[in-house]
Amino acid sequence: MWLCSLCQWFSLRWMLVLIFAILIIVNLLNKKDPPHFPPGPPALPFFGNIFSIESKQPHIYLTKLADVYGNVFCIRLGRHKTVFLSGWKTVKEALVTQAENFADRPHSPMATRIYSGDSGGLFFSNGKVWRRQRRFAMAMLRTFGIVKGSMETNICQESRHLQEAMQQEEGKSFDPVPLLNNAVSNIICQIVFGRRFDYSDQDLQRMLRNMTDIAHLEGSIWALLYDAFPAIMRHLPGPHNGIFSSCRSLKASIRKEIERHKLDLDPSNPRDYIDNFLIEERHNRKQDVGFVEENLVLCCLDLFLAGSETTSKTLQWGLLYLMKHPHIQDKVQEEIDKVVGQSRQPTMADRSNMPYTDAVIHEIQRMGNIVPLNALRMAARDTVLGGYFIPKGTAVMPNLTSVLFDKNEWETPDSFNPKHFLDEDGRFIRKEAFLPFSAGKRACLGEGLARMELFLFFVILFQKFHFSTPDGVELSAEGITGATRAPHPFKIFAKPRFDLKATCEKA
Repeated sequence: MWLCSLCQWFSLRWMLVLIFAILIIVNLLNKKDPPHFPPGPPALPFFGNIFSIESKQPHIYLTKLADVYGNVFCIRLGRHKTVFLSGWKTVKEALVTQAENFADRPHSPMATRIYSGDSGGLFFSNGKVWRRQRRFAMAMLRTFGIVKGSMETNICQESRHLQEAMQQEEGKSFDPVPLLNNAVSNIICQIVFGRRFDYSDQDLQRMLRNMTDIAHLEGSIWALLYDAFPAIMRHLPGPHNGIFSSCRSLKASIRKEIERHKLDLDPSNPRDYIDNFLIEERHNRKQDVGFVEENLVLCCLDLFLAGSETTSKTLQWGLLYLMKHPHIQDKVQEEIDKVVGQSRQPTMADRSNMPYTDAVIHEIQRMGNIVPLNALRMAARDTVLGGYFIPKGTAVMPNLTSVLFDKNEWETPDSFNPKHFLDEDGRFIRKEAFLPFSAGKRACLGEGLARMELFLFFVILFQKFHFSTPDGVELSAEGITGATRAPHPFKIFAKPRFDLKATCEKA
């Protein structure tokens, strides 16, 4: 009996040795790079560099790696190699010069679980589905966001609700984030769902909570671990599971809206994005271009996340930076009073006459660095970047932080300086390295709408209020980084600059 047990022990031991040897061989083979492949830091077996990445500020760690390994370098996330691109010239070469080659997304186990099915929504789809859905979404944003919906009027009306909510604080300090989230999300809700929500609406608040959780967790180390080791992470407890539960809840809210639309859909008079998608679904039922109901849910999810999260975060950074630099707030308000005055609402036509305010908004976007790492791309064919060979199918990550803080492009990259966007005569100037919306084929499809929201909300807020912090409070510009970058929680005083009973006139 003991002899049998001893044989079993030796068999088990040699099996473990064999498995370990196979894993070592697989790891060594995986590490073998083609000639002229980008360099990178030494990696652990199996795990790669995933535990080297600084979890709180990964974009800073990755930007510093470029100082050691150059503007094109590779790190391993588990078994997968990802090439990171740093600096304006390198990122431009990939996203603009070789735009067609870097339009697709690589496979992501996390995205596959979230975006069940082959459609992939607007963000993770590829090929003809992505091209058709992107064109459709851009057409809807133009129709309901700029033309039919008279978005300037909608933003002014929404700003009135925001003003009233701030006025109700009656001089007390308060957290501006919930109010900004409410106001900004209502703009995309009017385009996608055809209606705005009251700030106390429980459905809206549930969607916003889910949105915040998703944005924070998708850019965390937990998301990297899931994509690197999906077979293991799928069965482990941890914060990464919050991504999936929040996505399920958000998709359930969207499905409720879709069912509501089906009840009174009028094909001759579509009201919003959902109506138009449902009509297209009838016409394209046999075409493999993504017009199926499950993909409608995913596209709405992407539009809601992208149309709410980034603009709200930018406005939060705007409040923070102008409270940290009160002389800049004073100068902005001086220009607002001179060009717009107090008796009417601002319009987009005012922007060309407000170069300083425009420069301040652009500098807020640059320093706020809302999307620090952009999103993964994939090389569609063998190519060369920065003198290095990038094989077909390689995952590539443009580091937008390295562009917005490129020492070769910005005079004082680490300081809040609106002069980055002004010439010697105080006229606004555009900078190629200003890439908060990314660039190329995958640039933010709602960029035009976002620019309108930022300008009008920003000007209206500083037209109506003077913002300050409680005495003795030092605001932090470090930020909390997830898929987007948010300020640390802060409270503000919003002091009315004049009688807020005067409401906005229609555009």
